Amino acid sequence: MPGFRTNPKTGLKFALCFACVGLLYFSTFKSMVQDWILLPEYSHALFVPFISLYAVWKHWGRLEHLPVSPAGAGVLVLLFGLCLFLLGNAAAENFTVRVSFLFVLSGIILFLLGRPHFRALLFPIAFLIFTIPLPTILLQKVTFPMQLIASNVAEFSLQALGVPVFREGNIIHLAGTTLEVAQACSGIRSLLSLLALGTAFAYFSRRVFWKRALLVLSCFPIAIFVNALRVSATGVLANYYGVSVAERFFHDFSGVALFVAAFLLLMAVGFLLSKLSP
Repeated sequence: MPGFRTNPKTGLKFALCFACVGLLYFSTFKSMVQDWILLPEYSHALFVPFISLYAVWKHWGRLEHLPVSPAGAGVLVLLFGLCLFLLGNAAAENFTVRVSFLFVLSGIILFLLGRPHFRALLFPIAFLIFTIPLPTILLQKVTFPMQLIASNVAEFSLQALGVPVFREGNIIHLAGTTLEVAQACSGIRSLLSLLALGTAFAYFSRRVFWKRALLVLSCFPIAIFVNALRVSATGVLANYYGVSVAERFFHDFSGVALFVAAFLLLMAVGFLLSKLSP
């Protein structure tokens, strides 16, 4: 079979399919972009489609010369995605509707281009999962344990520094004030952003699968550690300089500075992995 570059009929079919998908998912895409803008936990999602497009562009030379061999399995994947779309709309479940787009896109690529193209485009497609906000129920189940971890580490750090502290769940009592490690302080925002950035960093900087996997998995302890450090620093400032100083540190400076620190730690992990084996 000719390659994608030499098969204009395939390009025409693609254009028609994407026009239909654009009409079908227009309201879905619109609401998702609104979530990216309004929800601070998903501000990183604005950059995810551009990273996926960069990954496609990076492999474009290879894609142009892969043989076009349509796979019938693409129809099944496409139908599954459309079923998810219909079920999600019937149940008013945005997460299901949004996830269905990934299956529809995968089905179109499999059906029109075949398995070699799908394998080459698997990362750009899968990476789009970071554009989809998690369901509120799942987010709450992840967030509360992170609040408790941050509270525990902050209590230990403050005691080690000689600061009198008493903790009740996610409430930290100091001598002159009380701090609550609320949902916004759980570190979930940093974790989601670091996961997206770490996944892209692992894909573009490493070739070996296990090194990529370790880099992505290291995002979890790094994000938890950095957020616990942030909460601990806030407690120290609140104890010695007052709540107003601590709140200014927490809102105006610590978020950006500690995210940069988290990414530097991630790069350090990548550097260590590069030294393990060729």
